[in-house]
Amino acid sequence: MSALWSVGAGLLLLLLWVRHRGLEYVLVHHRWVFVCFFLLPLSILFDIYYQLRAWAVWRLHSAPRQHAQRVRHIQEQVREWKKEGSKRYMCTGRPGWLTVSLRVGKYKKTHKNIMINLMDVLEVDSERQVVRVEPLVTMGQLTAYLNPMGWTIPVVPELDDLTVGGLIMGTGIESSSHIYGLFQHTCVAYELVLADGSLVRCSPTENSDLFYAVPWSCGTLGFLVAAEIKMIPAKKYVKIHYQPVRGLQKICEKFAEESKKKENSFVEGLMYSLDEAVIMTGVLTDEAEQSKINRIGNYYKPWFFKHVEKYLKADRTGVEYIPSRHYYHRHTRSIFWELQDIIPFGNNPVFRYLFGWMVPPKISLLKLTQGEAIRKLYEQHHVVQDMLVPMKSLEKSIQTFHVDLNVYPIWLCPFILPNNPGMVHPKGNETELYVDVGAYGEPKSKQFEARASMRQMEKFVRSVHGFQMLYADCYMTREEFWDMFDGSLYHKLREEMNCKDAFPEVYDKICKAARH
Repeated sequence: MSALWSVGAGLLLLLLWVRHRGLEYVLVHHRWVFVCFFLLPLSILFDIYYQLRAWAVWRLHSAPRQHAQRVRHIQEQVREWKKEGSKRYMCTGRPGWLTVSLRVGKYKKTHKNIMINLMDVLEVDSERQVVRVEPLVTMGQLTAYLNPMGWTIPVVPELDDLTVGGLIMGTGIESSSHIYGLFQHTCVAYELVLADGSLVRCSPTENSDLFYAVPWSCGTLGFLVAAEIKMIPAKKYVKIHYQPVRGLQKICEKFAEESKKKENSFVEGLMYSLDEAVIMTGVLTDEAEQSKINRIGNYYKPWFFKHVEKYLKADRTGVEYIPSRHYYHRHTRSIFWELQDIIPFGNNPVFRYLFGWMVPPKISLLKLTQGEAIRKLYEQHHVVQDMLVPMKSLEKSIQTFHVDLNVYPIWLCPFILPNNPGMVHPKGNETELYVDVGAYGEPKSKQFEARASMRQMEKFVRSVHGFQMLYADCYMTREEFWDMFDGSLYHKLREEMNCKDAFPEVYDKICKAARH
């Protein structure tokens, strides 16, 4: 009882302090208070709800039976929109705050919302080695479903809450992408409801133009209702090798060298300054040295990027065995390194042991509760960007990131980019090795100014025939955007499928210049 009185007294004092300073002041300058006391418990309740729902679906085997009915409901909504005169563009009815992207989609308020409640794993075909899923299935949900069966997917993008639909309509990458490509390159078929209400299936051999045009289209060609994704056998552990490297040229050379080795199941780099990095390579295995097993995903463990930094500070190499699912979601608990700006003491051992089981807060809840003051603060003083550049331009790219942003750590993730049709492909006719350069945090560059600095970055990326991930803020003009991306197939299909009155162009949907 005394403990309850203590907690109650503490909460009362907290509320009095919040009232004294003002809610907006606390949310902007002491956001950890709101996150720790409100968002973390609420995030736990969110997770419990979705886990119980997934369990119920699995026990009742309801998803495959109800999928066709749900799709028919989507088709009915589209046909109703046509009967109403097709006066407004259509978009999914999922609230903008539920998406992992930090961008706030204002179009949800003006467009016709089509409700799409599709969040189940439909079928695991072991013979074809394909899993068929609905678009709102998350990476955390999918690996939890497949791993006990002995399967996984070739590319498992980092964060638990990333959805299949978002990774197809946008893009997704992982440290296995130097072998398998982007998330879209592991998909073998899509099912979509089009602007006329029809349901179509597309693959490399069936409606192939649509199959190649869907990735990166951000829901502007139709509504994704199912996807088929390749599966590969899962193994128990990832044997990971940590190697500190110093000197920018040496870092780039070593990273490119390891990225070209197909015997590496995984390749990843974390840069902690312009000339200091740790390059990690991993292989899947069922055997492990017990003394070297590191269950990095346990809630009380150090955040992964901090754990990796120890090898740099000690200037030593190392080998560990990380359970596969822990490895796939190694950056989830700290949201890469974004959480250190929200909960500065989040990696403290005391906090981890007492409250680490509640981390991370849901990104969707962070968006929902950030308020206009925090949103503007983040927009001007925070950057979350992934630029995809050719490996041959990596050194120049890192130097540009350093001058324009000066944000560390920087995430390096290699991927192979095939010369397929669609919005994103190499400049030449050959498959090419690219790298995702990811910057997340507060820029330390003295001349940083959000719009000017990002436009300068975008100009550089276009000059090396790179691409900007579309989940992030984009400041390009329409001409610059279509200079970066190949819109030939996309625009051809929008014309053929009468999309122009049904969906906005992808540029109008995601670029700041089009929304302001």
